[in-house]
Amino acid sequence: MTVKPHSNGKWYSRFMIRGVSKHLLCAGATNKKEAEEIENAFKYKLQQQQNGVIPKDQKNVSLKRLRELYTSHAKTNHKKYRNQIYYLNALEAYFDNGKPVNNITPENIQKYIEYLRNKRNLKNSSINRHLEILSKMYNLAIDNNELTENPLRKVQKLKEDNHRIRFLTSDEERRLFESVELNAPFLKPIITTALQTGMRKGELLNLQWCNVDFINRLIHLLDTKTNKSREIPISDELYGVLLCLPMPTQYVFTNPETNLPYVDIKKSWHKVLNHAQIKNFRFHDLRHTFATRLVMAGVDFLTIMEILGHTSLQTTMRYSHVVPGRKMEAIKKLSMYIHNMEEPNDETSYQI
Repeated sequence: MTVKPHSNGKWYSRFMIRGVSKHLLCAGATNKKEAEEIENAFKYKLQQQQNGVIPKDQKNVSLKRLRELYTSHAKTNHKKYRNQIYYLNALEAYFDNGKPVNNITPENIQKYIEYLRNKRNLKNSSINRHLEILSKMYNLAIDNNELTENPLRKVQKLKEDNHRIRFLTSDEERRLFESVELNAPFLKPIITTALQTGMRKGELLNLQWCNVDFINRLIHLLDTKTNKSREIPISDELYGVLLCLPMPTQYVFTNPETNLPYVDIKKSWHKVLNHAQIKNFRFHDLRHTFATRLVMAGVDFLTIMEILGHTSLQTTMRYSHVVPGRKMEAIKKLSMYIHNMEEPNDETSYQI
């Protein structure tokens, strides 16, 4: 046998198996016989694993390692990787950067869901984005033979309310901008642009000056969620706002402290909303506000669809309910049309 005692009183084993050298601490052994029994048991386990009878032991993989794998993947495959840093930071803050992810169970993930919902006040749609990224991190580790299981496969996706339409009232808009002036003045041009264009948050934060055409008063969006370019007219109000902005970098909305575009504005946004006492309102609802106001102004849905960059008219039609009298107006027009058909006139009536 290949067991030997050490000067520290512990027994160690060193042997070769299929050409691979193995070193083993015979934990708990107090004599040669006990050390040999531990060595034999370890050899038997290795043979079982090599023959595929039992799974091989997994090495501990840290959350930091998962982030490295995901970062490498996302930088190549995701246009909006910078926007995902928020989710990665939230995962690390909760689970601990050095924590072995092998030990994260579906129960741990359910507690993370509760934390996001109760402590960070996130909706199901936002929570699902957190879980999707974590699941992708696990799958990348599995693809690289660093893990064998993804605990997210046993966690059910949360039901999302994708039909919710929330928009600003005129009084809420007034309170919003008053709060912006006091708490986060840098948000004013961003919010104004959102209300004047209906652009998504990612489109706003990544907007570059080369895409702003002051001569023809158009914003050219090339990098969009749907991967389809679109043009948005610049209103007189927005034209004045954009002209007054500094141009330190190629990005329209630049953080003066870093000279880089804003990665995320959640903290300042929630501070502004809380001070303005505006409830259940997301930044994305500024886009809903823009669309709703176009419908109320009588703009046709096809034009609204093109400005918003929707891929189907059905998506745009969600805003049709904001004008309660539209259906009644249609019925009245039909009644008037039928009534006019029934009335005789010089061109359609003949004396017999």
